Amino acid sequence: NYFTLGSAVSFVGGCHVYCCLVLTMFGNGIKTYKYNALTFIPLNLFEQFKRVANLYFLALLILQIIPEITTLPWYTTLVPLVLVLGITAIKDLVDDLVSDSSISRWFQESKWMNIHVGDVVRLKKNDHIPADILLLSSSNPNSLCYVETAELDGETNLKFKMGLKITDERLQEERQLAEFDAMIVCEEPNNRLDKFTGTMRWRKDRFPLDLDNMMLRGCRIRNTDACHGLVIFAGADTKIMRNGGKTRFKRTKIDELMNYMVYSIFVILILLCAGLAIGNSFWYEEVGSRAWYLKDGKDQTASYRGFLSFWGYIIVLNTMVPISLYVSVEVIRLGQSKFINWDLQMYYQEKDTPAKARTTTLNEQLGQIEYIFSDKTGTLTQNIMAFKKCTIAGRTFEIIRVSFPDTDQPVDFSWNKHADSKFEYLDHSLVACIRSKKDKDALEFFKLLSLCHTVMVEQKEDELVYQAASPDEGALVTAARNFGFVFLSRTQDTITISEMDREMTYEVLALLDFNSDRKRMSVILRFPDGRIRLYCKGADTVIYERLSPNSKHKEETQTALDIFANQTLRTLCLCYKDISKQEFDAWAKKHKDASVAMGNREAALDRVYEQIENNFMMIGATAIEDKLQDGVPETIAKLAKADIKIWVLTGDKKETAENIGYSCELLTDDMQIHYGDDIKDQLPASGRTRKKVPDPFFPEPGKNALIITGGWLNEILYEKKKKRRRLRLKRLGKRPVSATPHDSTQPIDDWEKESRQVDFVNMACECEAVICCRVTPKQKANVVSLVKKYKKAVTLSIGDGANDVNMIKTADIGVGISGQEGMQAVMSSDYAFAQFRYLERLLLVHGRWSYIRMCKFLRYFFFKNFAFTLVHFWYSFFNGFSAQVAYEDWFITLYNVMYSSLPVLLVGLLDQDVNDKLSRKFPKLYLPGQQGALFNYKNFFISLFHGIFTSLVVFFIPYGAFLQTMGQDGEAPSDYQSLAVVMASSLIFTVNLQISLETSYWTFVNCFAVLCSIAIYFGIMFDIHSAGIHVIFPSTFTFTGVAPNALRQPYLWLTIILTVGISLLPVIFIQFLCKTIWPSVGDNVQRNRKKYEAEEEEKKKPAPFQRDRRSRRSAYAFSHSRGYADLIASGRSIRRRPAAALGRTTQTDLGSG
Repeated sequence: NYFTLGSAVSFVGGCHVYCCLVLTMFGNGIKTYKYNALTFIPLNLFEQFKRVANLYFLALLILQIIPEITTLPWYTTLVPLVLVLGITAIKDLVDDLVSDSSISRWFQESKWMNIHVGDVVRLKKNDHIPADILLLSSSNPNSLCYVETAELDGETNLKFKMGLKITDERLQEERQLAEFDAMIVCEEPNNRLDKFTGTMRWRKDRFPLDLDNMMLRGCRIRNTDACHGLVIFAGADTKIMRNGGKTRFKRTKIDELMNYMVYSIFVILILLCAGLAIGNSFWYEEVGSRAWYLKDGKDQTASYRGFLSFWGYIIVLNTMVPISLYVSVEVIRLGQSKFINWDLQMYYQEKDTPAKARTTTLNEQLGQIEYIFSDKTGTLTQNIMAFKKCTIAGRTFEIIRVSFPDTDQPVDFSWNKHADSKFEYLDHSLVACIRSKKDKDALEFFKLLSLCHTVMVEQKEDELVYQAASPDEGALVTAARNFGFVFLSRTQDTITISEMDREMTYEVLALLDFNSDRKRMSVILRFPDGRIRLYCKGADTVIYERLSPNSKHKEETQTALDIFANQTLRTLCLCYKDISKQEFDAWAKKHKDASVAMGNREAALDRVYEQIENNFMMIGATAIEDKLQDGVPETIAKLAKADIKIWVLTGDKKETAENIGYSCELLTDDMQIHYGDDIKDQLPASGRTRKKVPDPFFPEPGKNALIITGGWLNEILYEKKKKRRRLRLKRLGKRPVSATPHDSTQPIDDWEKESRQVDFVNMACECEAVICCRVTPKQKANVVSLVKKYKKAVTLSIGDGANDVNMIKTADIGVGISGQEGMQAVMSSDYAFAQFRYLERLLLVHGRWSYIRMCKFLRYFFFKNFAFTLVHFWYSFFNGFSAQVAYEDWFITLYNVMYSSLPVLLVGLLDQDVNDKLSRKFPKLYLPGQQGALFNYKNFFISLFHGIFTSLVVFFIPYGAFLQTMGQDGEAPSDYQSLAVVMASSLIFTVNLQISLETSYWTFVNCFAVLCSIAIYFGIMFDIHSAGIHVIFPSTFTFTGVAPNALRQPYLWLTIILTVGISLLPVIFIQFLCKTIWPSVGDNVQRNRKKYEAEEEEKKKPAPFQRDRRSRRSAYAFSHSRGYADLIASGRSIRRRPAAALGRTTQTDLGSG
């Protein structure tokens, strides 16, 4: 699995890098655009003609060119088709230009795309890293390089990378870099962001390479003036590109339903055309062939004429398939997305962050959400840690609320010149205890916090700036700093602090760093007086196992920990151990042997750490608060009333997640909490028998909540065991076989695994709330997939970090929060904003409005097309089924484009049944969207029958009026062309007044659109019926003088009024009955709108704290990442290199320009 890099010789600014080639490597260019100047037209047309409707109209256009078939001029289809294709193409081109512009980066001497494997590059402060690069040297001592990884892993704290000692010493000058001729052997390109393994062969020696030596693409250089590196992976081989995952194409339920309905219209169209073709054959056989005046001189049988008539009716009735439907839907969605972007109530002023709809295709789906999957840290909480409480030697320091307001005043830290001005603490007794210097335990407590950590410090304008591996550790060191124990500086073997204004330096003998298995970190120090002491901090579960029997205050500290955990604080235990010189020397030898082990080094070090980390003496415990974001409990309560179920998927430990669940009121005291281990027996090993209506898992009445862990999830769903088994069999070279019936821990077959998954989903969905803790990013996505697969539910995922990207991409809707963990989640999301509370407005206001508008638009759109097209069908019974059209050609061309499009577009953009305040006040208004009640096949057939009724009225009333008619001037206006004008005028009035009846929210724009559409119709009609245009285009405009002649007859105006009235009266009557006898929730709210708007919402009273449950411990150690112990204890001096050395390194610059 290893390969070597490079080709033969790579020249970069005179530098020669000699490498061998095993696998083909790629350049650094990444294609993020779909089109270029040559491929735009063919590719875009190819994509657009994948839509069945567009392909249908292309075929229709070809049919209209055939003289024997066509009954309509070719332009009646070409004009709308070109408009639809053109508008969609422009939108696609703009989207493509926007997506590409965010990636292209220019540099002073080279573009990213020109960088290749084996190149040596120079990067400067604040540069983005263009490829996966091996750090060779930097301007900082020991080739230390600070990088920001927010776009890679979502973490905003700075990371440290370090070059090899030999490259740091020998590759500082340009001449040295030019002579660099190493060979790198490393792993294949992969997506593991946390691992890199390689070896550098140089000058007859081998040097191990790991992730600490690598700067990955997607990171950014910080606090480092310049650095040099060797490109290892470029372009698509970089880890961030390998880790991107497949972007899923998301479509709404309405999109899918709309396509099925278009297929249904095709079927109806084929049946109608077939019936009319049969009618034509029969009519010609019985009537046409015997009428001498109908002879056309063609020797064609009745069957062949019926065949030609079939294709003619395909052309005539083509408007049943709405060509402008798709482009109209895109316009509405674009407008709705802009309204989200412009919503000031979703604008976060503190960070100048507006809401952003990053897609224009999913807006109405926001009104149908059934399940929300949320991250915890940074999504529900602020991910800003604050030191709140502590217990020292059995004494708890916290604020007891009393009636005296002075007790709430923050402590004044002005006596401490190093104090952080942003730090606030309310317990004055703790400060008094520290300043008196009488309580040795309190002094030891804060000394431990200032010494036992891996924080790095910088001096900026006489201000200390800490860089911590986690927000928790930064909060603890900052707390010690404010209480007088200030971390000042460190080298590889010393740490200097200020103890109550007295500077002290301690020798660091060993740093035992944190990892997720140890859940603790320790430091072994030699005091100035020669004593050796080990300080340790970690999770209570691991610290209490290692306490000495002689340790004091265990019970008091345990009680305080329980109280802190129940108050949703993140807790940490502090302890120490004195070590004799003989004991340390013996242990140090074992530690050195383990630290140079070539295989399983981490496991060897852990075993050595266990030998020294025991017999601790308890000092106390800290309590850190990760505050909830503003409005989270209220938002969750509102969404729950809208029947939206919320699942929290987090990598934190169970107790922490459960406590946050109570804080944000996702969990309540009236819920029965079920834990994974407790309900495992309710999921049989072989899955339950499949039933259409499964038996409930929790038959007892009341609310239920489920709390499970990632390990339990793997065990229940067989995920981990199946993977391990597959890998084991692969190594053995065997094919996987089914587990034996006796092995109940393995799935017998896929059916059993699927049954188990169905049971889990059914059980979880019975609960009001579900919390999955200690889950990996992949497990988060798997949980979302299970609910989508087995519940067919519309899902939404919301998160703020890179670990949420997979979940966000998997859900039907992905929402990214631009918080403390970078922009990775936002860049992968469909919608983005700054605070969780904005989710309420996004769903209950914008989502609900978008769904209602789109449903109303589609229902009306289908109706007006059926009403328009089926008039041809009724006319066929009176023209010998000859495929003659009932309207004038130009009316058919412009009906959907100009005469009836604007009012319905505005309803799709602006309509609202109730305002935004009432939408949020009555969450039950959201339910119709979840049920899909406003647009389904029932609504489709209602629109169909409504269209059939209207078409009957529009045709037969004018037809009856024209049967035996005489005008005032003695002329008979009962000609075909006058009939066409009257039918067209009646239809235009009917469809425009119908949309007026459907409009709930009237504005000047809506009123103008209706009147303007009618005015445009009459204006264009009188123009194309004029003698002037007929003279210019005699064969195209044949209805000369028809409109002026017909519409001056009062009799025909009365016919139009009668037709419109009979078409609309049943609709008015049905709407009256529905709103008075069978009103919906929305109707009731509309009726009492003024009353509700006048009322003021009652302020919600905070619920009293009542909880007597098992201990819900919260520990920072479960979410803290590995620190910088390897860097600190690397055995190199952390001193500034003279600036002169930097001035000689002038390699290829890649500064952003």
